[in-house]
Amino acid sequence: MANNNTYHWEPQPAAQTLVDEVLGAYLERFPAAAEFARRLRVDTGTRFKDWVESIEVPADAGFRARLLEVGFEHRPQPGAAECYECERGMFPRFLLGEGPRTRVAIKVEFVTDFLTAWNITDDPAVSGEAVEGGPWSPMRRARAFAAGHDELWAVERHGYRGFERADAGGDRVLRTLRHLDGFRRRRREWDDEPAGFARTGRLVDAASTDLGVHAACDLFFMAEREFWQRRNRAAQVQKARQDRLGLGWANHDHHTYRTSRRCFAPTIALLEKLGFHCRERFYAGAEAGWGAQVLEQPTAGIVIFADVDLSPEEVAGDFAHSPLPERKELGTVGLWCGLHGDSMLRAGMHHLECQFDHHALVEQLGRESIRTMDPFTNFPFLRQAFTEGERWPVDAARADRLVRAGLITEAQGAKFRAEGAIGSHLENLERNDGYKGFNQRGVSDIIAKTDPRKQVARAGA
Repeated sequence: MANNNTYHWEPQPAAQTLVDEVLGAYLERFPAAAEFARRLRVDTGTRFKDWVESIEVPADAGFRARLLEVGFEHRPQPGAAECYECERGMFPRFLLGEGPRTRVAIKVEFVTDFLTAWNITDDPAVSGEAVEGGPWSPMRRARAFAAGHDELWAVERHGYRGFERADAGGDRVLRTLRHLDGFRRRRREWDDEPAGFARTGRLVDAASTDLGVHAACDLFFMAEREFWQRRNRAAQVQKARQDRLGLGWANHDHHTYRTSRRCFAPTIALLEKLGFHCRERFYAGAEAGWGAQVLEQPTAGIVIFADVDLSPEEVAGDFAHSPLPERKELGTVGLWCGLHGDSMLRAGMHHLECQFDHHALVEQLGRESIRTMDPFTNFPFLRQAFTEGERWPVDAARADRLVRAGLITEAQGAKFRAEGAIGSHLENLERNDGYKGFNQRGVSDIIAKTDPRKQVARAGA
């Protein structure tokens, strides 16, 4: 695993200024895009710039120099020889193209959903626009709006970062759907956890052999988000809001998995099988009793925050890959897994974190009777808050096992059996100046606040 000091993220205000300057001028002269940006904020509580995945502008030596000056680097991609990206922050990629055109591409889960939501048909006599790439191609895209030299495109990706058209043949489409079915229907309840990980690993291997590891990763987390969403009302409400504009969950920032100590190394191994690499790690101190490994799959565009109960002496070692022995007490993460199961198996994700206009989302979800907890991060460059947790029933057999093992008291067991325990959240995140990291102290505070032993069911909840 990379040394923790390898990853030290800082805000990138100069790069953000350049991005804002280009997008601001684009929206000012392009009414259709400006109206789309307004609808994003009003209807979904999100910001236009957080949906932008790439910006193509006319090739210009002066602009090229500005990109390099603020931290972008030349990173050619298939179909885009002049591609620039800033690895020090979270920004759209810039493409330098021929001619006077400015093309802004936004990320969506499915291009057809976006075109349908905006009534953009395939009839040239109406508002017809051709879709480049067939269903389930590595990349699909279509122009949504155009005026003069300005264009707004929607782009759908499945484990591919290039810009070269590559249609999926009929056989690949069928294989894709078969493997998506496998991930959606995979067995999650296992008394024999090693057998559960082995079975899931075989599904991943089969998909990777047929489609490549990056496409397999994309499908796996599509199914994971669906499973989590089914059990979280805030997710259902927000997903419906974003689907009305044809967006899906393409604004996801990271997926959070809670893991028992015995399942942590197998979880990391499964994620690495999906193409993830370990990034920074967290340890909030002995009083907090937990740690986390951040992992990233850059080609599929997915980040994982993997939580686990951890002691001080384990931080110095490779806790992501070394077996962690059982302990005589459970921290917040371990208790959640004891009550609900591990995220990778029975429980599913603890939360999905997406990028929003923080205050707009709080207000808009509030009108849907979905309350937001106090922010656990409130910096100018990073704001984070959970929606109030979704309370899940606790299986009596699970509570009984914890009582017999002396990991919770009889009274706690009775309370969990009667009232259940908080299972999941939607996380409201706003990033500014391209900040790519996380707030370690704030995360420690919110972990403590979500400890099931400290939660009391509200009347009527």
